[in-house]
Amino acid sequence: MKATLVLLTLLFSTTSIPLAACSSSFSSPTPQPAVAYNDRGTTKYQQGDARGAIVEFDRAIAIDARYAEAYTNRAVAKLGLGDRQGAINDYSRAIEIDPQDALTYYNRGVAKFELGDSRGAISDFDRAIAINPQDAETYTNRGAVKLTMGDKKGALADLRKGAELFRRQGQTADYAKTMELIRQAK
Repeated sequence: MKATLVLLTLLFSTTSIPLAACSSSFSSPTPQPAVAYNDRGTTKYQQGDARGAIVEFDRAIAIDARYAEAYTNRAVAKLGLGDRQGAINDYSRAIEIDPQDALTYYNRGVAKFELGDSRGAISDFDRAIAINPQDAETYTNRGAVKLTMGDKKGALADLRKGAELFRRQGQTADYAKTMELIRQAK
């Protein structure tokens, strides 16, 4: 699952599960029952039952404490319930297990921004971009955070990079949203 970041007029609807399709190369093979609980949690989350989803993700983690995807998915559900610090803790645990998952850094950046930690959000977006430099959404949201911090030059550079990636990837609606944000920022 990917967490949603709402900045200024920019909204990317990215909270659909599964966010983390990240089989960690650092963890042992995940036992099938853990996968089944994670899948049940995903289904419950998609049906609007975040609390029920968390119960299922808890069960998956109880079976396999190194199942990074279950931590990431539980974090998204916690973020959806407003538990930003709980989400950050789960994202951090997932990163300990799989430090090469750009999506988890992105999601933790969203949670940090929502908690008021703009510098922490930027740091996580930086790491996500280092891992996956083709993620237009991360550039765009990093630019939006920079705008809120008063870094207009850095924001516009990121927004332009995000817009260009959206254009090249054929994501016309996201390209248009980003171009509108650029116009507003000038």
